[in-house]
Amino acid sequence: MRGLTSAAAAVAVTAALVAVPPASAAARCDMKPIQTALAALKNINAAPGIVLTVKSPGCGVWSGGVGVADRATGRKISGDEHSRIGSDTKTWTAVVVLQLVAEGKLKLDDTVDHYLPGLVDTPQYDGREITIRDLLQHTSGLPDYAENDYWADDQEHRWDHTEPLFTVQQALTMDPPEQTASGFYYSSTNYNLAGLIVAKVTGRSIGTEITQRIIQPLGLCETYWPGDQTTIRKPDLRSYTKGVDTTEWNTSEADASGELISTGPDTTAFWAALLSGKLLPPSLLTEMKRTILDDSKQGYGLGVQKYQLTKDLVTWGHSGGMASGHNFWNAVTGDGQRSVTMLINSDGYTNAQARKIDNVGGTLVHDIR
Repeated sequence: MRGLTSAAAAVAVTAALVAVPPASAAARCDMKPIQTALAALKNINAAPGIVLTVKSPGCGVWSGGVGVADRATGRKISGDEHSRIGSDTKTWTAVVVLQLVAEGKLKLDDTVDHYLPGLVDTPQYDGREITIRDLLQHTSGLPDYAENDYWADDQEHRWDHTEPLFTVQQALTMDPPEQTASGFYYSSTNYNLAGLIVAKVTGRSIGTEITQRIIQPLGLCETYWPGDQTTIRKPDLRSYTKGVDTTEWNTSEADASGELISTGPDTTAFWAALLSGKLLPPSLLTEMKRTILDDSKQGYGLGVQKYQLTKDLVTWGHSGGMASGHNFWNAVTGDGQRSVTMLINSDGYTNAQARKIDNVGGTLVHDIR
């Protein structure tokens, strides 16, 4: 549930104003960078459709895109489609954990064993030596349950309900992964385990906590926790694996590491609230943005990725990808004032196409005003 993976298909440009900026902002809005990005995305031919959502002081929130949301019907991208956002969920989970830190209900340097005694206790893994900070920053040394042989054929378990505890137990049977020099190894096990700790501390699931602490206060009416619901609310961004529609999926195994469904405008609002200081005290937002070198030679904080997409601009975000074929990409300036979000609906585009998408998004967030 990380990164971008999609398949090539012909696309056509379409655009819609989902959130119309005030007249004063509209008068200052320079659409040229957005139109340039749309044309570039069309030329990449990376997926049947890409939703593009842009936020800037001059343009407000604009959402449109290229291509089709549904290949069967030819329905074009409108900009307000619901989509699985995959590992961007990790940032929302990290916010809940840090809010609990702010409330004095847990500490970043508390151990896993302090809250879940005996759960992580094998010859290879010791919950007394793994902290909550390690979970959020992927320095626990735990393997990624998604690499377990059980998940080798994603389709085999497409309709299954899976408890997050089961995914953690799967990981504990696996050999330790090879970490970077900084101790980093990206593992969704870390976040499912963090979700279990949240449930232990609060008595409520991570989905409930995200809903009550983030979704409802921010008025994100198009964002929700699906649970065992396999369909996506309309309008939906259909998704494709190897050219086959695989939109319907039970993603309960993803839990705190990747279960959320949202839209471009809603995720944009979440990231703007986070980076402008509306969700966390300043000290904990600073802590969240304290990074180590990750496996992509970028920075990873506590549930946030630091991107140097252009030579003179640092941005923040968290990518995501799902077995269903949904993919998520975003980049946000440190003050939350400018951002670019992309929802992509296929799973097999090339690394070269992914780099081009990075370049388009990085250039756009740099140029919009």
